[in-house]
Amino acid sequence: MYIFDSVLKKKVPFEPIVKNEAKIYVCGPTVYDDAHLGHARSSIAFDLLRRVLIGLGYKVTFVKNFTDIDDKIIKKMQQSGKSLEEITNFYIKRYKDEMHQLGIKDADIEPKATQTIEEIINFVQDLLDKNIAYKLDDGIYFDTSKDKKYLDISHMRIDTDNLQSRVCPTSNKRDPKDFALWKYSKEGEPTYSANFGDGRPGWHIECSCMIKKHIANFDTPYQIDIHGGGMDLLFPHHENEASQSRCESGQELAKYWMHNGFVTINGEKMSKSLGNSFFLKDALEKYDGEVLRFYLLSTHYRANFNFSEEDLLISKKRLDKIYRLKKRVYGSKISKVNEKFKQELMDALSDDLNISKTLSVIDEMSSSSNEKLDSEPKNRALKSEISANIEFLDKILGIGYKDPFEYFQLGVSDDEKTKIEELIQKRNEAKKEKDYTLADSIRDELIAQNIQLMDRADGTVWEKIDEQ
Repeated sequence: MYIFDSVLKKKVPFEPIVKNEAKIYVCGPTVYDDAHLGHARSSIAFDLLRRVLIGLGYKVTFVKNFTDIDDKIIKKMQQSGKSLEEITNFYIKRYKDEMHQLGIKDADIEPKATQTIEEIINFVQDLLDKNIAYKLDDGIYFDTSKDKKYLDISHMRIDTDNLQSRVCPTSNKRDPKDFALWKYSKEGEPTYSANFGDGRPGWHIECSCMIKKHIANFDTPYQIDIHGGGMDLLFPHHENEASQSRCESGQELAKYWMHNGFVTINGEKMSKSLGNSFFLKDALEKYDGEVLRFYLLSTHYRANFNFSEEDLLISKKRLDKIYRLKKRVYGSKISKVNEKFKQELMDALSDDLNISKTLSVIDEMSSSSNEKLDSEPKNRALKSEISANIEFLDKILGIGYKDPFEYFQLGVSDDEKTKIEELIQKRNEAKKEKDYTLADSIRDELIAQNIQLMDRADGTVWEKIDEQ
């Protein structure tokens, strides 16, 4: 397995801390609002990484956190009059429901910041004791000058004068790069008791503490194998995490750092200020979760992704081909995956999740399978192998798991489905009565609605066909 390390800026062989094991931590959402396409992109990228590593035989421990105490959450509390728990529990549930629609599996461990307060307080106290943190009137700050490796993760070149201009003039921070570990209490805000002053955690510290609490390996130079997230988190968030963990424990936080690219919408960077922060719930109202997943998978995870509905529809046609193949082998027993197909697929994904090559392998499998079925339509062993190949796509890529006939009914409302089923029932009754004129007229009526029927031994099935 080769992965692209964001720190080294090159592909490197994945060599885990412990042989055949992989500990992965991915930064999750701050739960004050609905998930957007950026959240979906990152979640799908690391869900794919996890699936591939498991497919390669690694024992994977996957952690993704929820930031459930934060300035934005507090602002939402003040605006809505709701409690922190009401707001965060609501958005965590919605986030997970939407991720499930995208075929994203729950993490093995899903910690919350509010469940890590004791560990955060101990971590801050340790940094104070080591004189790596210092107190100000509004909280406790990390002294970046104490870390000679600061900026080694992001390789950022900081314009101190420019950074200073963006800091409040009354700030007494020793250096503009210093960041808050703990924020002292303000009236009406959630607060937690600590020896160094009641307050709440800063943003960066929670991830270091969650890693230390749940999956850190304390016997090696690195605590975990892979730390991941969106490219926007590389600086300052991941830089600050790495720095505070390095100073507190003497270890590097992660052996490898992986980041997915940005999302743009019709060529513009996704931003609420631009009015194009495409909420995932809006996309899921219009498109099936698997269709969205396949589309978001279709661009390499490190590349910036431009979301356009035109491209999504083109992507869906590629997914349609997989389901048309699945329909041809419908009802077949599942045997063993074709070893050549499996090897080619895993080789492509082992090259830093090379999705372009992966999709080419899938296209070739689909084309060759259809050719073989054309020449051997009754070959049961062939159909069983093709069914196994498609099942393997579900295991590794999270696609192709639906009933193929239900897949081709996507986009048809429940009311429309009821009317279609009623017409099919009338047609079946007409055929029983040998009223073939009525039966044919009902079929013609459905064809006019782009509904295609298929009569089988176990009944009549239908699908919605694209308008030509």
